[in-house]
Amino acid sequence: MTTTTGTPAATGALGTARTRVEGRDKVTGAARYTGDIPLPELAHGWLVLSTVARGRVRSVESDAVLAMPGVLAVLHHQNAPRINLDYVGMIGRPDPVIGVFQQDRVPFRGWPVALVVAERPEQAREAAEQLVVHYDQEPHDVTFYAGHPGAYTPEDSPFGRAEETKGDVEAELAASAFVVDAEYTTPEEHHNPMEPHAATAHWDGGRLEVLDSNQGSTWVATELAQIFSLDPGSVRVRSEHVGGGFGSKTVRPTQVAAVMAATVLQRPVRVVMTRRQMFSAIGYRSPTAQRVRLGADASGKLRALDHRSECLTSTVHEFIERSASVGRVLYDAPAHHTSDRVVRLDVPTPTFMRGPGEAPGSFALECALDELAEKSGIDPIELRVRNEPDRGPISGLPFSSRNLVACMEEGSRRFGWADRDPRPGLRREGRWLLGTGMAAASFHSGVGPSTAAVTAEANGTFTVRINAADIGTGARTAIALVAADALGVDPERVRVVMADSDLGPAMFAGGSMGTRSWAWAVSMAVGELRERLALGGDIPPEGITARSDTSEAIGALAKKERHSFGAQFAEVAVDVTSGEVRVRRMLGIFAAGRIVNPLTARNQLVGGMIWGISMALHEEAIRDRASGGHVGPDLAGYHFAANADVPLVEADWVDDPDPDDPVGIKGVGEVGIVGAAAAIANAVWHATGVRHRHLPIRPDRVLSAGTNVPGHRPGV
Repeated sequence: MTTTTGTPAATGALGTARTRVEGRDKVTGAARYTGDIPLPELAHGWLVLSTVARGRVRSVESDAVLAMPGVLAVLHHQNAPRINLDYVGMIGRPDPVIGVFQQDRVPFRGWPVALVVAERPEQAREAAEQLVVHYDQEPHDVTFYAGHPGAYTPEDSPFGRAEETKGDVEAELAASAFVVDAEYTTPEEHHNPMEPHAATAHWDGGRLEVLDSNQGSTWVATELAQIFSLDPGSVRVRSEHVGGGFGSKTVRPTQVAAVMAATVLQRPVRVVMTRRQMFSAIGYRSPTAQRVRLGADASGKLRALDHRSECLTSTVHEFIERSASVGRVLYDAPAHHTSDRVVRLDVPTPTFMRGPGEAPGSFALECALDELAEKSGIDPIELRVRNEPDRGPISGLPFSSRNLVACMEEGSRRFGWADRDPRPGLRREGRWLLGTGMAAASFHSGVGPSTAAVTAEANGTFTVRINAADIGTGARTAIALVAADALGVDPERVRVVMADSDLGPAMFAGGSMGTRSWAWAVSMAVGELRERLALGGDIPPEGITARSDTSEAIGALAKKERHSFGAQFAEVAVDVTSGEVRVRRMLGIFAAGRIVNPLTARNQLVGGMIWGISMALHEEAIRDRASGGHVGPDLAGYHFAANADVPLVEADWVDDPDPDDPVGIKGVGEVGIVGAAAAIANAVWHATGVRHRHLPIRPDRVLSAGTNVPGHRPGV
């Protein structure tokens, strides 16, 4: 076949709504996830988690379990293969929870202490439940609260400084016409993706093959090679379909335990977590205790911004929920102080969860801004517009683009904000008090080095190969659209091969960096391919392939503040007799770079906003102080927004391409949840006249707080 020379006509693939290329397979059940893929002689492992919050394993009575039908092995700290955890991975040193069965020490309830392997999963589960583990128990502390004496300021990390300051906060507060000083709390929250964590490991001709549910096969393959002291080329990780991740599907005990068992038994082994196990061993969002102090002059211009946050971590690994960082982007003031402190407790290590830092941080900061608007008599949107910075408030760097004001203006118009009476407690329908609120949102726009290959096939189609991860975001479709647009062909002529570590290193799906990173690599490879095609001639049967590596281009990026922005609007109804809060409608307008696929982008934004409803009204994991474990660690005891809780939710965007990105992308995965809980909380204040500074806004909290509506009696 002879290729056409010259520049193909633009197809307009980018920015047009396209259904997912794998959508039919998913809804018909043809798409296979990690736990669905059959292998010959497959054995099944079942994790056994500690039942004490702190102590040591004295003994594991495995003889009786080994005699049970189908049981093949019981791995624990006395017989498991030794592994290496002395390395620095993609995001620092590994959490020791992945170093399963290496020691007798138990640092928290839910720590993996054994793995039972059997012929069938039912046999493995029954045997695991029968396994007797004896402990030497020690006193524990799982209680987090503001001002904990163990709180400390962590060292700086690649994720940013724990503390930033400029100016004299106390002097500026003293000179301010209006001051807000309030404390806010958010509870422990958990991500439970639809597909549980699962991994299958087997050896094939001396090579380790892992089928895994993860957010980045490059990440998992690289770390497994270090953990098991293998040559990186001898590890292959594949994750074709992943049913959600939200920050939790990185390197976890499932992969390590599966590889251990496969090594010992020399046959394939699959390990799948239960919902209850996921509440202990995959991470979660730390609870936070935050104090925000704002000082403004008579015009509402900020003179001081002081945001201090505390969170928790485990005793064996440090993870920081950087809630105070959101203020370093949104608002400037002559005196500006933000700090994150952390407390070590006998609990599992938290981890990244959708909108890490910004989600809980925006609740506190955006509620405090609303309180300042109330005190100063300035409209909440106008107050934010008056405090728009022209450069990074702390960094001093220019913004790549910042269209937050456009988001607020468009949202205000579409939501009907101009008709809002700012006085609280005026609107009522029977027993329901009605109110509206808003909040601003931001999330950083990052990019990571990636490689890609694009092949012009002899039959006139194109194949894109990139180790991207589609965790339910529609990444396959987005990559196909980027390639088709750059090639100037119809998307149906593009096939995407992905989620295989053999394809070469690529950025993981996280931090709203996935699509931007992969699109950059694909567009670069297409550019090289088009140059070669322009030379003319026949395409050989094996095709013509061009490859890319974005490391150098990304390293050359000028330093700027790069963020997606948004404005969240909510209307709520509060039942004065039951304390129930219902969200009636939500609107989010975002500035999130060039939108590759409006259909899946809107899906991501709406999903984040719905999660914001959960955060504001439902989600709260409770730890039992006596046992150190959760109360109700399942999807019956842990409440979240169901269909009946979700009203009309609309998400849209303003034009906002990033001029420094070859495709103009910023990212939409995280920003949808940021500010959503604050908008709802501010709407509850507008409805009732009472501020709720502690999430979730449960009915009992509403009833105990009552309302400031004239003539209202609580419970009436």
